[in-house]
Amino acid sequence: MRILFAEDERDLNDIITKKLVSEGYSVDSVYDGEEAMDILSYTDYDAIILDIMMPKADGFAVLRALRGAGKNTPVLFLTARDSVQDRVAGLDSGANDYLVKPFSVEELLARIRAMTRTAFGVADSLISVGDLTMDSAAKIVKRDGKEIPLSAKEYALLEYLMHNRGIVLSREKIENHIWNFDYEGGTNVVDVYISYLRKKIDEGHDKKLIHTVRGRGYVLREEE
Repeated sequence: MRILFAEDERDLNDIITKKLVSEGYSVDSVYDGEEAMDILSYTDYDAIILDIMMPKADGFAVLRALRGAGKNTPVLFLTARDSVQDRVAGLDSGANDYLVKPFSVEELLARIRAMTRTAFGVADSLISVGDLTMDSAAKIVKRDGKEIPLSAKEYALLEYLMHNRGIVLSREKIENHIWNFDYEGGTNVVDVYISYLRKKIDEGHDKKLIHTVRGRGYVLREEE
């Protein structure tokens, strides 16, 4: 999944960004509210983490601009302001969650998973398509009960396909959600990673789950 992280404390920004990337997320990092609003005007994300007290525009202003544009992307406020009134104000402004500094990185990750599960209409951490299962909390993928080792990018791609099971996703849409602005790979990156997944997910199974829809993209589904 692709995340926007807006935090003006550069050391904290760097630490959290690296941790998110290590967990398989694609992350774009910015250091002020104005830059966050600019990037949100032309890029869609699966989740947004906003510091409240940022230069140029605070987190509330960024959230107002986002909601004013009709975007329901889940937003988590990350802030040192810990009074009940501050938390109420954050949630009432349209944020989905609120985490007070200092915080545990593991708790942040759990809250991101919870927000995105809600956004995708998933009740818990277990997602299934046929005999393929993914535990998003434990980061474990199995088919027919056998665990399948995946790289971070393979996992991120499969997770995106599973959350959108039955929906045809274009190469452009997949690339925009799985890779960030810093990516400098080839133009066929999506096809390459789909090939990797097919070998690990479908090879050896009569029923294939990853399908190509000519001229449109890829879809994860059980064929009748």
